[in-house]
Amino acid sequence: MKLAILATLAGSAAAFSPSASIGVSSSALRMSETDTEETTANTEEPVAAAASPIVVETPVIPAVVANGLNGWSADAALPMYGLPGAPYSFFDPLGFSKGTSLSAAKRLREAEVMHCRVGMMAFLGYLIGESTPTITYGMDIQHTIANNQLAEVSATILLPLFLAINFAEAFRASRGWVEPGNGSLFTIRETYYPGDLGFDPLGLKPTDATEFAEMQDGELSNGRLAMLAAAGMCAQELVDGQGILEHLGVLGISTQ
Repeated sequence: MKLAILATLAGSAAAFSPSASIGVSSSALRMSETDTEETTANTEEPVAAAASPIVVETPVIPAVVANGLNGWSADAALPMYGLPGAPYSFFDPLGFSKGTSLSAAKRLREAEVMHCRVGMMAFLGYLIGESTPTITYGMDIQHTIANNQLAEVSATILLPLFLAINFAEAFRASRGWVEPGNGSLFTIRETYYPGDLGFDPLGLKPTDATEFAEMQDGELSNGRLAMLAAAGMCAQELVDGQGILEHLGVLGISTQ
């Protein structure tokens, strides 16, 4: 009887003690699961490798949009880093562009483009201002020559004009120039293309890089000619005091 009780107590105690065989069995089970996962992974890898690659079609974006610089990439081996503006041959007898940095070259081109645009407007201003009705002179076209018109415009007209010019220049500076606190003075932004202010209400700007370069060549060529023409008109009126069309005897216009 005592032996039976002792055997029962020993069996009950053994039920609450850790079993070595269970640990070994669990370890063996975990190792078996790991081996199974590795075998499955090794089996799936060739299948994944054998699968055909997924081809993602990317839309063709014109260079003028892709890099933000109208298809132009700076090339130090070319004059003015390859900027458009020399459709036939590069002409810089005074060497303004030699040895300049990329930012300085872009700043020179920015100044040239802006003066070209002003020159084209001035050329038209000489002809239209002397031969059509104006705000200052009304319907009377027998008025002062263009050289003297600005001095005769009232302050109520000049003030809005000067404010508009100031706002336009402030916008151009904020778009194209690095803030003085973030870099050296007169530094052009890397992402700014000289003269491209994003103002194109008629949508004339080409989306093709080659076509844009051709349009830039045309703008610069016409602008350079217009600057020379406006300077010649100014000098001519200083010499004889006559309007341009009057000097040419066109339309019988007289500014006397």
